[in-house]
Amino acid sequence: MSRCGRRVENMLELRPTCEHCNKSLPYNTHEAMICTFECTFCKDCVKNVLKEMCPNCGGGFEKRPLRPKTLLGKYPVSASIIYKPVDIKSHLKRLNKK
Repeated sequence: MSRCGRRVENMLELRPTCEHCNKSLPYNTHEAMICTFECTFCKDCVKNVLKEMCPNCGGGFEKRPLRPKTLLGKYPVSASIIYKPVDIKSHLKRLNKK
């Protein structure tokens, strides 16, 4: 059970870096953005490179929630780094079709 009384099966992964530029995104940063599938990018890449559209699913982004430090022991952040820079030319072409 979580602190809010609900059964916890899956938590957000809180991936440690931006998928495009590999910038560090610690659990307590306000710079992390995620899409509905938890693709994780930094605010700068979302705004200036990706133009607010996820290159993987085509959806939008929201600010990634912060995990309280007191819960990191029980619900640790992911150690899995996903680094796959976006093909900007293809992404912009996809954006223009929207």
